[in-house]
Amino acid sequence: MDTIFPAKLNRGDTVRVVAPARSRAMVMEHDHTDIIEGRFAELGLTLSYGDHVDERDSFDSSSIASRVADLHDAFADPSVSAILTVIGGYNCNELLPFLDWRLIRDNPKILCGYSDITALQNAILARTGLVTYSGPHWSTFGMRDHFEQILRWFTAVMFESAPVALTPSATWSDDLWFLDQDKRDLIPNEGWWAIRPGTAEGRIVGGNLCTLNLLQGTPYMPSLDGAILIVEDDFESHPATFARDLTSLLQLPGASDIRGLAIGRFQEASHMTRPLLEQIIDTQPSLAGTPVLANIDIGHTSPLATFPIGGQAQLTIAADKTSLTLQHH
Repeated sequence: MDTIFPAKLNRGDTVRVVAPARSRAMVMEHDHTDIIEGRFAELGLTLSYGDHVDERDSFDSSSIASRVADLHDAFADPSVSAILTVIGGYNCNELLPFLDWRLIRDNPKILCGYSDITALQNAILARTGLVTYSGPHWSTFGMRDHFEQILRWFTAVMFESAPVALTPSATWSDDLWFLDQDKRDLIPNEGWWAIRPGTAEGRIVGGNLCTLNLLQGTPYMPSLDGAILIVEDDFESHPATFARDLTSLLQLPGASDIRGLAIGRFQEASHMTRPLLEQIIDTQPSLAGTPVLANIDIGHTSPLATFPIGGQAQLTIAADKTSLTLQHH
């Protein structure tokens, strides 16, 4: 299937906000809308909202029909240039049997979000070839302070065409910033973990590991043949859970031909350490001779980089140089 890259954003474009996982009504318990809308105004972008973003059920989500309707409307509306998710959750995979893949393929546009949105993004790649973007949610833009690096990565991918060479952030945070914007805890970044040396180039598959694994055995799982995996997980994934989830993914057909692996920074509550991760990697026979890089700025800590699911990555891990470059156009 041919790869489809959506058009880049321009000032004056409209971004549609949808809630394919949890509802905006839940997020609005801590209302940072003024900060969010101010940020998009500075980018020259207009926000519009799906009709059902504020519906809220017992799972802090909404009906499958409502979420599918908002996604279909966003892709079908010619005035919409990009689609941004409110927040993650647990149930994006419920939508997959009901999506109109031809509609999505015939109306390619940016879709950005992360965490549970991984199921939707990788399914879109598998069924249409459309490149989507793992990156900040609509709600992430409500972070008042220490947002600059997130914004730089986001705009470099969304507005520009040049490859993005990621570099480690100077500091990072794992705080509940949305509860108290005046109390932020920054942690010095020890840098990337070069677990295994090597050089690789390939198509990016990945996002949130445990969510990606939900697609196994379904028509919505993209091929791992020749892929560079970029994965991360959240506080619910402790080392043993991460190990078995990674093992499961690497036992899939095509996984023996994975060209490289990059792993996002772990949240503090996961209690992952570099020695534990190295031990996990050492037990994976399909990773023999495969370059592995970890502790990169993706996932559930801040700052998080924006990367193209279905785009290309070049990974180099050597004594004199370690680099990860994203081709997003």
